Amino acid sequence: MRYTLILAIVILVFTACKKDKFTTEPQIKYKSINPNAVDLLPTSVVPVLTISITDAEGDIGITTKDTAWIYMKNILTGTFDSLPFPKELPSKKNFQADVDITISKVLKCKSQPGNPLHTDILFFEVYVKDFAKNKSNVITTTDPVYFTCF
Repeated sequence: MRYTLILAIVILVFTACKKDKFTTEPQIKYKSINPNAVDLLPTSVVPVLTISITDAEGDIGITTKDTAWIYMKNILTGTFDSLPFPKELPSKKNFQADVDITISKVLKCKSQPGNPLHTDILFFEVYVKDFAKNKSNVITTTDPVYFTCF
């Protein structure tokens, strides 16, 4: 009897502590950014940020009726911009997907007088808003982008 009560309490604690994976507000997680070394040359590849996203209603992406948005900020320069989701995503309950984002709109370097050639180390803040304008959590990239400026 005593062991049954202890087992029931342990199961209750684990069940009560589990967060719901799908919420009305979109939830995003940082996955990667590649490549992480770029420059301003026209032949340079623009880094692509990959995030994982979940949403209870699945109102994410681009449709003929609405657009969900991605908001990005370059932490070093303060450059802020937004862009629509890169593609139409299937709208379904308990939506989960990985999304690739080209970060060219916020890829800026900080000018350094007297040093025209330098490398900045960039990190980015990202959040999204769904069709209902629910704002996700804000994430910060954990991997740096080494951006060589001329």
